[in-house]
Amino acid sequence: MKKLLKIVLVSSITLLFFSCYYDEFPEDIPVDIPEGTVVSFADDITPIFVNYNCTQCHNASGQNPDLTAGGEYSNLVPAYVSAGNSAGSSLYTKLAGGHRSVDATSLALIEKWINDGAENN
Repeated sequence: MKKLLKIVLVSSITLLFFSCYYDEFPEDIPVDIPEGTVVSFADDITPIFVNYNCTQCHNASGQNPDLTAGGEYSNLVPAYVSAGNSAGSSLYTKLAGGHRSVDATSLALIEKWINDGAENN
């Protein structure tokens, strides 16, 4: 019985250590948005602000920019977003730097939206 217990214990520990073979977590893998995809401010970007509770701090009485519904685009562009240049846009660089731990897919959408001209669509 003791021998069986040892075999089960060693097998369990071995499976525990060798069952996870990923070097990175999926959210750390860069995401490429397919060419030709149209990223909509209303449908793709605004929900990111909602999902990450950005308006908790970025509201009319809080930090700039105000990201509350209805005025978020006019408060972002051109003050925080340089259309066509995500690397020069403080919105993208701050989020890419780890602000609010925005996931890779959301960052890719924001980057594509900015690089495609940051339209209010």
